[in-house]
Amino acid sequence: MSSTDFLAGVRIVTMAQNVPGPLAAARMRSAGAHVTKIEPPTGDPLLAVAPAWHAELHDGIDIERLDLKGEAGRARVIALLQDADVFITSHRPSLLTRLGIDYETLNERLPVLRVLRIFGSVREPERAGHDLTYQAQAGLVGDAMPRTLVADVIGSERVFSSLLALLREAPGSMIAVGLVESLEPLIGPLRHGLTTPQGPLGGASPTYRLYAAKTGRVAVAALEAHFERRLYEELQLPPRADLASHFRDRDAAEWEGWARDRDLPIVAVNDAGRPRGHTR
Repeated sequence: MSSTDFLAGVRIVTMAQNVPGPLAAARMRSAGAHVTKIEPPTGDPLLAVAPAWHAELHDGIDIERLDLKGEAGRARVIALLQDADVFITSHRPSLLTRLGIDYETLNERLPVLRVLRIFGSVREPERAGHDLTYQAQAGLVGDAMPRTLVADVIGSERVFSSLLALLREAPGSMIAVGLVESLEPLIGPLRHGLTTPQGPLGGASPTYRLYAAKTGRVAVAALEAHFERRLYEELQLPPRADLASHFRDRDAAEWEGWARDRDLPIVAVNDAGRPRGHTR
């Protein structure tokens, strides 16, 4: 077994839909686990809005589309779970209870099966929500729509780490992961005033801010004293002087090249939303 297939031999059945479950399951599969995904007859909702990403996340994963409202569908789920080590769900407890695949019922029928439950919030598992409402509830939404699915992606990381912890627990154990609760580490910078508009990392400091360039924008992160000093020296400006007018002299890409040559943390803002190569 190599360091990349440390979950080899682990059999996982998941019903978790949308983004957090599939994203975590993809990591489990890449770590060597055998993953079977149960989807409704119409498919995972992610399939309708992002078919290419759905295909990417389910590469190497067996998909079975079952109607769990019928006895045949529910019987097939139980048959799959008899050979599984872990069952992952992202549905509300009341729905799982109606389908007869809630943790308590499964624990009686399959006492060695471990269960990993994903909720919007472990404090309010029946409350409806999605990434936008989870971010809004956590205080992470500003004036614009979020540029990525923070709660879903961070939550998927928590799901993956919880799986590793669950596999160390006794057979039949259960762990619940809340997407809202997964965001709590991200709230710390706000709570301590670092990233508020008046905070040193929220725009109050002229050396840690976004600036409009001649074309595009630049992100300046000259946070440490030596970076700040060098930035002002290279621009031939007095310390803490306003920088806005100076960054309008060149295009964003030019400023990035200028900064790279001087070992300064300045990059052109990637407004396209596509990954760019990392530079040193």
